[in-house]
Amino acid sequence: MLTLASKLKRDDGLKGSRASATASDSTRRVSVRDRLLVKEVAELEANLPYEGYYQGGKFQFETEVPDAYNMVPPKVKCLTRIWHPNITETGEICLSLLREHSIDGTGWAPTRTLKDVVWGLNSLFTDLLNFDDPLNIEAAEHHLRDKGWHPDGPPHLDGGLPE
Repeated sequence: MLTLASKLKRDDGLKGSRASATASDSTRRVSVRDRLLVKEVAELEANLPYEGYYQGGKFQFETEVPDAYNMVPPKVKCLTRIWHPNITETGEICLSLLREHSIDGTGWAPTRTLKDVVWGLNSLFTDLLNFDDPLNIEAAEHHLRDKGWHPDGPPHLDGGLPE
């Protein structure tokens, strides 16, 4: 996820080294979206958060940033199969700030950044862990049946799902 800055530098280097580059290629500007993303990724790399019940787990998320970013939210999917009340087995995520419009007023706004997304995802593993209004009902019911599983970490911390 945090390889955007190096990719953009690599792409710029390739453009600059082409002998047959056209005038339009050499004068192409980096989009406002890409400039925002490079700045935001640099800030994220400085202080990524992680704590809570899932501490020590490794979870991979795919983030698709649309051309209309920051007017519309990025699309985020969890690529790691995880037993979590707010993440489905297919990687859908229930996090209001990823919605363009939300009932509670905490949805996406142009003032939000990728840092907000990462902190929001982190919160799903700490204080926003929601068993009362789950996306993955089975995981929430499992917790309600066996509340003792979470102090030492969730079942199948390696990302696997229960049998």
